[in-house]
Amino acid sequence: MPEGESVEQVLTALASKASQCTRCALAATRTNVVFGEGNPKSPLVIVGEGPGQQEDATGRPFVGRAGILLDECLAECGITRKHIYICNTVKCRACIVEGSRVRNRPPMPDELKACFGWLDQQLEAIKPLVILCLGAPSASTLIHKEFRMLAERGTWHTTCKYARYTMASLHPAFILRHGGDAFQTYRSLLVGDIEAARKKVIQARKDAKVDLLQ
Repeated sequence: MPEGESVEQVLTALASKASQCTRCALAATRTNVVFGEGNPKSPLVIVGEGPGQQEDATGRPFVGRAGILLDECLAECGITRKHIYICNTVKCRACIVEGSRVRNRPPMPDELKACFGWLDQQLEAIKPLVILCLGAPSASTLIHKEFRMLAERGTWHTTCKYARYTMASLHPAFILRHGGDAFQTYRSLLVGDIEAARKKVIQARKDAKVDLLQ
């Protein structure tokens, strides 16, 4: 972070630069760059995969159905968006245009690579204690390649350079693709992982104090 600048100033400048980004082909189809929002001084950052239709239209992360579900799960843990920072690995909507129809698609490896610099600078500026990745693409970017969500979710990792502790949980969009008991089960897992992240922040703060004393 540039000397003398606050994290808010750094993120504002980055967001302004990102809004003009043409590093990959997603720039040609986006409406808005979805940089991120929330408390830039938060010890907890949530990182998703990328914006969808509603996010692209508004320029805000997690505002569609998945965002509503995320907000509900956060609220069950006593957390609001004012308490955390939320962003994505890719800042522009990855989509396929078929005539008048536009549908979401996963970001391509070259798009992830082209966009990573923005996420890198975001996290370097915020310096969170804990990162919660939502979805395997985010986990594969920040924890390790070829992350297996159903086998590895809920496990804490200390290898991510951006935070003391990093964990992955189910993406709300994945949960919404299920109904009945499966929906309730997966939703409960997300709530539990958010609560675990909240408690991990408390532990990380204690760890940081111990480090200062050593």
